[in-house]
Amino acid sequence: MLTLLMGSKNQRYRGSQTREQKSRIAKFALDNWPSIHNHMVVGSLNTTFAALSDPTRRAMIEQLSRGPASVHGLTEPFALSQQMISKHIACLVRARIVIKTKRGRESVCTLRPEAIKTVSDWAISYRRFWEESFDKLEVVVNQMKKEEVRDGR
Repeated sequence: MLTLLMGSKNQRYRGSQTREQKSRIAKFALDNWPSIHNHMVVGSLNTTFAALSDPTRRAMIEQLSRGPASVHGLTEPFALSQQMISKHIACLVRARIVIKTKRGRESVCTLRPEAIKTVSDWAISYRRFWEESFDKLEVVVNQMKKEEVRDGR
């Protein structure tokens, strides 16, 4: 049975790590856990897709595709609080889609096109797969049509 041990800033459970250690381990695992899919290593691809799944973040990426923008500039088009925008930006930074730098008192966000290229390259490989599959299907369908005509159906 797990018993709560007191005496430190973090609550500890006998036989396990502190919450802080688990958080650090989880973050490390998310950043460094490569998965193999279709003979491609797509380590951070899951994080990138998660970041791209939100329409607000996609709109921010669209805005940043025209050039760097301040956090305040990214906030203006949306009916969201500064705090919510900051959370969206943090998600894009974690996914390595955006770089956030300080210029004096202002934070400026810049798009990292290579992150989007990784997604594009992944999608292109599947596009080729599906195009080849559809081409093969078309050959089969045409053969079936010829057989139907030949058999008089």
